[in-house]
Amino acid sequence: MTAVHESVLDAIGGTPLFRLARLGAGIAAPVYAKAEFLNIGGSVKDRAALSMILAAERDGLLEPGGTIVEATSGNTGIGLAIVGRQRGYRVIAGVSDRSAPEKSDILRAYGAEVVLATTAVPREDPAHLFNVARRLAEEVPGAWLANQYDNLANPDAHVRTTGPEIWEQTGGRVTHFVAGVGTGGTVTGTGGYLKQASGGAVTVVGADPESSSYGGGDGSPWFVESIGHFLHPGTIEDRRPQAYRSEVVDSFERIPDRESLLTARRLAREEGILAGPSSGTAVAAALRVARRLGPDDLVVVLLPDSGRSYLSKVHSDTWMREWGFLEEPGETAVRAALEAADPLVAVPADATVGEAVEALRAAPGGVAPVALARAARPFGVSATELMGSVSREALTAALAEGAAKPDDPLGALVGPALPTVGVGQSVAEARAALAGRAAGGGHPAVLVLVDGRVAGVLSGEAFAD
Repeated sequence: MTAVHESVLDAIGGTPLFRLARLGAGIAAPVYAKAEFLNIGGSVKDRAALSMILAAERDGLLEPGGTIVEATSGNTGIGLAIVGRQRGYRVIAGVSDRSAPEKSDILRAYGAEVVLATTAVPREDPAHLFNVARRLAEEVPGAWLANQYDNLANPDAHVRTTGPEIWEQTGGRVTHFVAGVGTGGTVTGTGGYLKQASGGAVTVVGADPESSSYGGGDGSPWFVESIGHFLHPGTIEDRRPQAYRSEVVDSFERIPDRESLLTARRLAREEGILAGPSSGTAVAAALRVARRLGPDDLVVVLLPDSGRSYLSKVHSDTWMREWGFLEEPGETAVRAALEAADPLVAVPADATVGEAVEALRAAPGGVAPVALARAARPFGVSATELMGSVSREALTAALAEGAAKPDDPLGALVGPALPTVGVGQSVAEARAALAGRAAGGGHPAVLVLVDGRVAGVLSGEAFAD
């Protein structure tokens, strides 16, 4: 019989498991996906949102007619908007400017007010998303900051609902649970419950972006939203969320962006599951785990959200090509030019003018990207951490004219960032990027992206007929 609910809030939870028969073909251990995108708001965060609001009401932190404020990559804000508006609250969502634009549109559709802010600055910076949200909560009368990262009602939602559901759905046969780690609430609550229910027999695996510091990466940016732990080089104190208990996670699988994004696309094409990129990370990790297991094991992987929020990103061929994640057969011209190019030279943002001139002696075309110090390593810097470009010609002229000295900081002489082209794009697109689309366009070179990171610098000569 089809369920009948008195409110959409009653439809939060109770999501099904789907066996990944095609992606898991040839693997002895069965892999089942927990379809959290079937929650009413389209993500696992509906559970945490309901739990946090009910707890705040019980504790007297959220009173009738009050305002809910939260910093979010999108999904928690959507859950808070649905639950909050149903219960008569105003909702203000501070959203990361790196989040897919669809999420802000969805938030507004549910009646939330959206404030965009950056996360690409040190945590202590007043402009950081978390500080913007905290400031709003202090300034708005009757406001309550949900603070999903440190709110223990977040993992408690999964102790009470997600964990017991998986245990019951598998008849207690689950041996491995795989989930991404963002706030840590889902993996802590669900994993903790499954460990307790199984007497410690269930293994909990964190699926993490390769550069996330949770699993041992350097904390530099990645392209999968809503999971991982980013660490800006300028951050003074690296705080882990209180909702995350590291002792629950037995091990991590570190998944590169390309593997995550292509796995998310495979889920749609092969399993009929339109899920987001973090689901790709989790499934890629689950398949790795399952390949090491036998037929008596059973893997459950949690799919956090719907791919409908990422149609402009991971599920867009254009976006995937522009960032160098997708290469169609036959479209190899930019790839060929990259392979024939000189090695990439990147100049750290904290270099002196003299150091930059020396580095530029080996730079293709005498021009190089300027990157945060952490990212200035040979053959690959994070495209999201580029600060601009610098040319040997400009620096030499500044030194000759006395406008700069060798020991001066480079910062004042950094020019605009070079345009980018994905390794899977065509020569025509590369030429268009070189020509420039803005008034007075024309650039000395383009940066070539492979898997979202700069892999080379190419001048117009590389694309000459």
